[in-house]
Amino acid sequence: MSVTAPTALQLTQLDQLKKFTKVVADTGDFASMKEFAPQDATTNPSLILKAAALPDYAYLLDQAVKDAGATATNAQVIDRLLVAFGLEILKIVPGRVSTEVDARLSFDRDGTLAKARDIIGLYEKAGIARTRILIKVASTWEGIKAAEQLQREGINCNLTLLFSFPQAVACAEAGIQLISPFVGRILDWYKKNTGKTYAAEEDPGVISVRKIYSYYKKFGYKTEVMGASFRNKDEVLALAGCDLLTISPNLLAELKAGTDPVTRHLSPEAAKANDLARVTFDEKSFRFALNEDPMATEKTAEGIRVFSADIVKLEQLIAQKRS
Repeated sequence: MSVTAPTALQLTQLDQLKKFTKVVADTGDFASMKEFAPQDATTNPSLILKAAALPDYAYLLDQAVKDAGATATNAQVIDRLLVAFGLEILKIVPGRVSTEVDARLSFDRDGTLAKARDIIGLYEKAGIARTRILIKVASTWEGIKAAEQLQREGINCNLTLLFSFPQAVACAEAGIQLISPFVGRILDWYKKNTGKTYAAEEDPGVISVRKIYSYYKKFGYKTEVMGASFRNKDEVLALAGCDLLTISPNLLAELKAGTDPVTRHLSPEAAKANDLARVTFDEKSFRFALNEDPMATEKTAEGIRVFSADIVKLEQLIAQKRS
């Protein structure tokens, strides 16, 4: 079915959304970024694996192998590959790029710190300021504590694989720059476990992000909220007004093709009127609260497994290239 292009007098839904929210491209594909003109871009091991296997981006893998040298480990080559993609992305977007720490370090605070510093070092060696980089770390207790230290060092972090209110509160209290609550994966869990379908206003992922956003604004936390992992356009539009939204190319295309009015649903002023009470978590209460939420426990673990598996596949791809 063909889509009628908007006329010059019509604002697309994407353009309307950009008036309320910073739009971020959730992809490793440079062509998509150029087409949709996002402010920032996010990557993860799965996206980089997919992109690195394409002929158009083979040169980046070749360059990473060459620059790392014969004595480098495959993990060090991966760092260079991630940064190589990031450097190309920063030529396209005016803002920031998120680059992810190896998911296998999700329960290793010191390992996460070392890996994050290595990645930032590679960016700085290439002449990129720290302000343009977000280091992505899983929202485990160890990940949050590592990110807290990195923030003190001027290394801004994006806490990913975030599925629950306790994770969001712990991130805010740690002074994290940005969080990425996963809207669509929350919806996936509830659909699977209830057999129900959900309209946008009833969507558990949408409700979760709205609660986090309202809590942050009410209590004056500076941590940015970036909704992520969307399954449909309605989820995106239901969070219009969120600080940032990271959106896949297919949904960006749908927003660009549409011209229906976009209503702002989130604003700092409205959020401050909520009746949420302030809470806090130490390590014991954080772990217990997360354990009490089967969705968040299962989806966090699953996300770490998937990203870890894709890192292994990247290592195998690199090993083949080096053989």
